[in-house]
Amino acid sequence: MNRQSRRTTQRRGTTEVEGDGSAALPPSLAPPPAARPGVPELSIPGRVVQFFREIRSELRQVAWPTRAEVANSATVVFIVLVLMVSLIFVLDYLFSHGVIRLLSA
Repeated sequence: MNRQSRRTTQRRGTTEVEGDGSAALPPSLAPPPAARPGVPELSIPGRVVQFFREIRSELRQVAWPTRAEVANSATVVFIVLVLMVSLIFVLDYLFSHGVIRLLSA
C-alpha cells in the first residue's frame, strides 16, 4: 500500500492490514504521539517564544538581496510590464478594428 492510499484509508477511518501484518487504526482511535525523549514539554507561552526564536534564526540564514539587485530586478519587471501592456493594447486595438470591419461589411 502506498502513502496516498494509506492516508485515504486513515481519513475514512477504516482499518486496513499493513504489509507487515499490523492493522492501521483510525485517527480517532490511534494513541497520542509519544513525547520525544530529552525534549522538555513546553507551555503555550514557551511554545510561542520558541516559535519566534526559530523564525528569527531562519531569517538570519536567508540570503537577502542587495540594493543594486533589487533595483535591477525592479527595472526588469517594469520594462517587461510596459512591453506586455503595449503588446496587449496593440492586439486589442487590431482585433477590435478587425471585428468592426467584419461586422460593418
